[in-house]
Amino acid sequence: MGRRGYPPEFRRKVLDLIEAGRPVVEVARDLGISAQSIYVWRKQDRIDKGLEPGLSSAERSELSAAKRRIAELETELAVHRRASELLSKVVPPKGATKRSR
Repeated sequence: MGRRGYPPEFRRKVLDLIEAGRPVVEVARDLGISAQSIYVWRKQDRIDKGLEPGLSSAERSELSAAKRRIAELETELAVHRRASELLSKVVPPKGATKRSR
């Protein structure tokens, strides 16, 4: 599955099984998922609970949204700069005097 292929409820149930004492490899095999995925989910859960250092899920989501917004703004700025560049070739700057012929 993709990066975000498993719903949060499924992840929570898997983590509950692990916390109940079932081995990660066994749960992974029984559910047909990667043991590495479970280890990643467990690590993130521990970070979210404040047991390990790192970015919480909320912080990670906020950072991702901020990066997307920055990319949008940079694209918009590039469009405005290009438009300004093209207009400056056609329209003289404000306050410039016209040459008389």
